[in-house]
Amino acid sequence: MIKVYVMQTCPDCAQIKKIAETDSRFQIIDIGEHVKNLKEFLRIRDSRSEFDEIKKSGSVGIPCFLMEDGSIQFEMEELQLPEADYAEGSACRIDGTGC
Repeated sequence: MIKVYVMQTCPDCAQIKKIAETDSRFQIIDIGEHVKNLKEFLRIRDSRSEFDEIKKSGSVGIPCFLMEDGSIQFEMEELQLPEADYAEGSACRIDGTGC
């Protein structure tokens, strides 16, 4: 199962969440829903080098796909999912811009 870390208020997550909800390959984990979900995501984010550039740019790193093999993907296109209709460049940043 692929874990998909999202947040309800993230504009880039909305379409991905909609697609993932109808596909049994995915487990959606909303990091804003419960502190345990946030802690789970932060443990991954704070310990994986895949997030280094994302953190440098001030982004949060969601949506985030934790693959079954342990690898991490950030782009839906790399997963070969249906075309998404989300605003390019609208990713939420830690400073509040882009949301």
